[in-house]
Amino acid sequence: MTERARLAVVGAGPAGLAGALAAAARGVRVTLLDAADQAGGQFYRQPARALGARSPEALHHRWRTWERLRDGVARHIAAGRITHLTDHHVWCVERKRDSFSVHALCGAAQEEGVTVRADALLLATGGYEHVLPFPGWTLPGVVTAGGAQAMLKGGLVLPGRTVVVAGTGPLLLPVATGLAAAGARVSALVESTGPAALLRRAPALGADPGKLAEGAWYAGQLARHGVRVLLRRTVLEAHGTDRLEAVTVGALEQDGRIRPGSARRLPCDTLAVGHGMLPHTDLAETLGCTLSGTAVHADDEQRTDVPGVWAAGETTGIGGAALALAEGHIAGRSIVARLHGTAPDPHSWAAAARARNRQRTFFTALTAVYAPPAGWADRITDATVVCRCEEVTAGQVRTAAGPLGAGDLRTVKLLTRAGMGWCQGRMCAPAVAGLSGCPLTPGRRPFARPVPLGVLAGLPDD
Repeated sequence: MTERARLAVVGAGPAGLAGALAAAARGVRVTLLDAADQAGGQFYRQPARALGARSPEALHHRWRTWERLRDGVARHIAAGRITHLTDHHVWCVERKRDSFSVHALCGAAQEEGVTVRADALLLATGGYEHVLPFPGWTLPGVVTAGGAQAMLKGGLVLPGRTVVVAGTGPLLLPVATGLAAAGARVSALVESTGPAALLRRAPALGADPGKLAEGAWYAGQLARHGVRVLLRRTVLEAHGTDRLEAVTVGALEQDGRIRPGSARRLPCDTLAVGHGMLPHTDLAETLGCTLSGTAVHADDEQRTDVPGVWAAGETTGIGGAALALAEGHIAGRSIVARLHGTAPDPHSWAAAARARNRQRTFFTALTAVYAPPAGWADRITDATVVCRCEEVTAGQVRTAAGPLGAGDLRTVKLLTRAGMGWCQGRMCAPAVAGLSGCPLTPGRRPFARPVPLGVLAGLPDD
């Protein structure tokens, strides 16, 4: 199956939806591809239709914004301006002269290939969780913070009855409050950052008073549900035999060392842990887009340095839904102008640009505040599994970087197989980098996900 579209948008989260709406409203035909069975992305993840949720808005923040996005896309779909392809997992994008071939696997089995051809491409592929290992993190009952949230939003189920939410970053707040409101006993929120770090960044954080008010609201919800907040603490170990039974947390000194005598054991059957987010850049890397750190570099119009390719949302840097909406809107308007052969008018997206700049200032400061605690790698024992796909331990990584002399992630991978499994290093690469002392560099791959040989064999020779 091959379709022709003026614009292909990969990702139906806030950035992708905003970009698709801005382009469709101005006469551009859009094909929107997304791996989920419903639009919304992680921020607006919807319960499965079969569950018949009566009040899905109870699980979400800024529900009216979602309603405007949802209803706008529905109108454009009905008018034939947007084609929404759900359950489509994009594994590669090819650039051929002035057009693009977007290759995707569709359906639950992901054995059927689809190619969408377009004149322009908007990458709104979002981000994924940054998780750092610790002894016991592979026990059943240990989940990522975003995974716990996805279970609640998408499946209307709790990951457990007694939950500890731990790590660092603003995502911990909605996860803890959401689980508590849904009936879980959240015994503690363990945050490695302390108030002093927030105060040092107060002027930059003040760029968005709305976000500060949102944070205060979450703090009130935590108090309402009786959730203990343990600041400047980190998880040292998860305990259990067949599944999680408890976690040990310790207080952090300023240099990242654990304060002597501060270890404390918290009984729980679930640990939801996360250390922020990282941008999804696989497709951008395949196309040759320049990265700025771990994110895709984009100009003021959200254009990458590859002609015809725009990027918006978390793929250009982690910054939340409001920033993603602003970037998506700017990208959509820029794409319209470029496809119509006219000069873009920055005044037409001035409000979105102001919102983008404000959000970027805020999240740049927030990212600096919520960095993983110093010295985390030193606390990982040699026996701790780091790469779960290939069962590579921290000791093997240290041996590769030490006696064997590996100086980059690729060499560590070749010596240990860390990152050669199903996830291709998405989960373990930050930990391997921290343990080995190697820089966290992107691994450019021809495919963004595993592809059946039958699909590859069925592609045209060109």
